[in-house]
Amino acid sequence: MPRVGYLGYSAPALERNLLGAFRQALRDLGYVDGQNIEIEYRSAEGKLERLPALAAELVSLKVNVLVTLATPGALAARQATNTVPVVVASMADPARDGLVASLARPGGNITGSTFLGPELIPKRLALLKEIVPGASRVAVLWHPGVYSERTMGDMVKETETAAQRLALRLQFVGAAGASDFDRGFAAMSSDRADALLVFPSPMLYLEHRRIVDLAAKHRLPTVYPWREAVDAGGLCAYGTNIVEQMRHAAGYVAKILKGETRRVARRAADEVRAARQREGREGPPPHNPGLGAGASGSDH
Repeated sequence: MPRVGYLGYSAPALERNLLGAFRQALRDLGYVDGQNIEIEYRSAEGKLERLPALAAELVSLKVNVLVTLATPGALAARQATNTVPVVVASMADPARDGLVASLARPGGNITGSTFLGPELIPKRLALLKEIVPGASRVAVLWHPGVYSERTMGDMVKETETAAQRLALRLQFVGAAGASDFDRGFAAMSSDRADALLVFPSPMLYLEHRRIVDLAAKHRLPTVYPWREAVDAGGLCAYGTNIVEQMRHAAGYVAKILKGETRRVARRAADEVRAARQREGREGPPPHNPGLGAGASGSDH
């Protein structure tokens, strides 16, 4: 029976909606856990440092494919194997993070989707200024170190450049976990922030309901990078639907289990190029702009 390894970032309760969407999408494609596939679950419980050991443990179980939510899990999986296909639901920037060689010829064993990390931040900030035209101080909630130094640096640089153009003063507020939120929002209030921009991060996404509540409590108009935040009562989002990306990941898994690894790689690379073209012409990106690398060491 084929075995799928699922490497979770946070507590299973927080990822329940994502796991549910992933398992249902697999079911719709004819793969049912316990019947014709076996899914092995491992969770880092919100601790990034646990991911490499958990990824190695899943690889040792001889999984046919390894699935993870975001870039931190992908980086851990890359350390654990260069042969087992790895599907990542939502990466920031795979090339900048060193997960693939390039978008044109990714190579390697990693495939999945990207939310075009640094590139969309200026548009979110411009949208925030449009919503709150009188804003002069904007707080930025971010998770330091969650992506590579290059990707994080590009996110900060893109935000600072856009802020200069919009005559906004930024206040970067770091949060390594949910326990930092109360202190962070207190700092925003102390600095008299007029609005809030939330950076992408798997931890921030999984805690988006609490962030929405705190933003409302502190009366901070906020732009998020995920549509689910708006579903939870947030003001506005510009970006991807992570649940939809998890369903898309199930499609990649099904193709890999059928032995279609090269087709997966070609399709994913084509999707990210098309997504970038649409993003430039039409505004918000689709829910699941794909980016792929050839699984099992294949390339184009």
